[in-house]
Formats: sequence, structure tokens, C-alpha cells
Amino acid sequence: MTEIVYKIVEHDGGWAYKVGDVLSETFASHDDARAAADAAAARQELPGDTTDIEFEDERGVWHEETARGDDRPDTEVVDKG
Repeated sequence: MTEIVYKIVEHDGGWAYKVGDVLSETFASHDDARAAADAAAARQELPGDTTDIEFEDERGVWHEETARGDDRPDTEVVDKG
């Protein structure tokens, strides 16, 4: 199963959460960033509808596949304070 890790980081004079190389918006406080990361992580685990999707990979190649609504990743929020 896929795992998605949300990391709480200092960013642009405030705090953000980071998934891979992607940063969220900047939050004024550490607690606000943590709450937003917790909420985003929880949403990732919710089941949805099975649907056809298209996505572009890191080489710029487009793919089509069916995403099962019950195939959700495990999530974790890493917060070193």
C-alpha cells in the first residue's frame, strides 16, 4: 500500500506542511500547520468513487488508469516540533 508522509516545516516566515517536494500554503503558527496537515492526511484516507483518471509522470508521459475508490493510501504526519 502507498504511504504519504506530511512533514511540518518552517516556511516563508511561518509554518507549512510538505509532501515530497510540494509545500502547502504558509500558516502563521506551528499549530495551524499541524492541524491542516492532520486534516489533509485524514482526507487522503477517505474512500471515494471509482473513476478513470489521467496523470503525467516525471518524464512528461501521460497515462490513463482506473482509480479504485477504496484503494486509499496510509498517511502519517511527521512533526519534530
